[in-house]
Amino acid sequence: MKTEDYTNENHLSVVFVLEDIRSGNNVGSFFRTGDAFCISGVELCGITCHPPHRDILKTALGASDHIPWRGHASASEAISVLRSEGYKIAVIEQDSRSISLEEWKPEKGEKWALVFGNEVRGVKSSTCDSANILLEIPQLGVKNSMNVSVCAGIVLWHASQRMRL
Repeated sequence: MKTEDYTNENHLSVVFVLEDIRSGNNVGSFFRTGDAFCISGVELCGITCHPPHRDILKTALGASDHIPWRGHASASEAISVLRSEGYKIAVIEQDSRSISLEEWKPEKGEKWALVFGNEVRGVKSSTCDSANILLEIPQLGVKNSMNVSVCAGIVLWHASQRMRL
């Protein structure tokens, strides 16, 4: 697909919400992964850097040029806007209220905002409280954590398998 054709494609009704992601390289990876699945957009919140930041450009490989994005002072501001646009909110965070990603069954026709948090602190508890659902990826290792942009790829693949049926 050509870059100019991206806006004409049938987008997956998913947006990424990035809450205080400190690494521009991670932000660029979100754009690049979002491009692979033709998502609807990226919401950049708090301290998350915005294009054309050099670290974003390094890992996005041009995806930040055509995926729509908006900046917000906070994730709560972004969530408010997204709810008014008909999105449901899924926070990806290890929390006592989280369900396994395997149990989440998004459906075709639904609109989902996937919220990812800071690489060290995760998603803020107030943001978790505003979610329709909290999800976590089952893990078997010692660290019980993974890179936030890798996590996004796994969750987005799962969503696309169900929402594109």
